[in-house]
Amino acid sequence: MMVAAVAIVMGMSSCSSDDDEPEVAVAEQVAGSYDGNEIFVVDNEESSNDTKTYQFVKATDVSIDMTIPEVGMGMMTIPSLSVKGITLSKDGNTIKGRLASYEGTLKGADGTDKAYTVSDLTALFSDKTIVVTFALKYGRMPFPFAGTFTGTKK
Repeated sequence: MMVAAVAIVMGMSSCSSDDDEPEVAVAEQVAGSYDGNEIFVVDNEESSNDTKTYQFVKATDVSIDMTIPEVGMGMMTIPSLSVKGITLSKDGNTIKGRLASYEGTLKGADGTDKAYTVSDLTALFSDKTIVVTFALKYGRMPFPFAGTFTGTKK
């Protein structure tokens, strides 16, 4: 009888509620489109200040890929850029993304292959808002762009 009572007590105390919903992966919590303001600064001079849409796609449960939209005009256009493998961590209601560096190649406005590097990327997601900061080196430009995007999830 004593063994049965212990088994019942242990069984009841170790079970969680069936009503508990599993935690959604952090990448799923932030994936989506964000509209907002993008600012690029080169050599301490603002070169672009536009309303843009940034895309974030789940890569794994704890990482996302980001698309930086096209910036500039004519032959000075930097096409849309992919940045892959941004690692996510969660602290309370804030999700933080970090990436030391990502290198890629794409076709420039003149049709030639252009190398690019996005570095020192930080993304802060809180509720439906985001702030992203990063450095962008594109092609043979002598100075990197300092990029900042502040947006709201669609």
